[in-house]
Amino acid sequence: MIGAILVGLIVGAIATKIMGAQSNWVLNIILGMAGSFVGRFIFGIIGFHAVSGLAGLIVSVIGACICIAIARKIN
Repeated sequence: MIGAILVGLIVGAIATKIMGAQSNWVLNIILGMAGSFVGRFIFGIIGFHAVSGLAGLIVSVIGACICIAIARKIN
């Protein structure tokens, strides 16, 4: 559980830097975890299954960037 929170924080922080968004550490954790789910789901549909390691981190960051883009469109 602690590992998932730390990875979520890192993924969320990377995604907010890439997308130029403003966020705090709690939102980064939530964004990172949601991004991990979204990224794995989308890449799983196209047949790319990245569960851990660098590929999993990249997929999670892409998913978090997608979440930020969707949130911007909604607002």
